Amino acid sequence: ALQKLINNQRDAMNNLRLKVAEALMAFNADELSVYVKDGNVYVSLQEKLLFKSGSAVVDPKGKEALATLARVLNSTPDITVNIEGHTDNVPIKTTAFPDNWALSVGRATSIVRVLTTEYGVDPKHIVASGKGEFYPVKDNASPDGRAGNRRTEIIISPNLNELYNLLK
Repeated sequence: ALQKLINNQRDAMNNLRLKVAEALMAFNADELSVYVKDGNVYVSLQEKLLFKSGSAVVDPKGKEALATLARVLNSTPDITVNIEGHTDNVPIKTTAFPDNWALSVGRATSIVRVLTTEYGVDPKHIVASGKGEFYPVKDNASPDGRAGNRRTEIIISPNLNELYNLLK
C-alpha cells in the first residue's frame, strides 16, 4: 500500500510538471524552467522575466507568467506552494532593501501577493521565503552566472497527509 501511494504521488507530480510546462510554453527557456526535484515540481523564473534590477515590483510580462501558472495551481487540489526568492552575491543597499536577503524576501512576498490577490490562489496553501545569495545555482564570478542566480523558484509540493496516515 505504501509503494502504491508513493507511486501515485510520483505520477501526480510528473503529471503536474507536464501541465505546468505546457501552460508556460509561451515563455522562453532563458526566462524559466520547469523540473521535478525531490518529489516536488520546481518552476524557476529568472529575474529578467519578473523584476527590474533591485526591485520587487513584478513586471507585466512576469504577471502574465504568474497568471498562467495560477490557473494550474487553482485547478490542482492538495498542494503547497513555496515561493523562494534568490539573489546573486553583489551587495545591495537601498532604502527598501538593506541587503540581498531582504530583496529576496520582498520579491517572494510580491509574487505571493500577485498570486493570491490578483489570481485567486488560496493563501492557506502558499508560503513566501527568501534565500538571498546563499543557494547559488551558478558561479557568481561571471555576469551570466550572477544572472542565473537572480531567480525566483516556485516549489509545488504534494499534500502528504495520506502518506503520513498510512505510516501511523
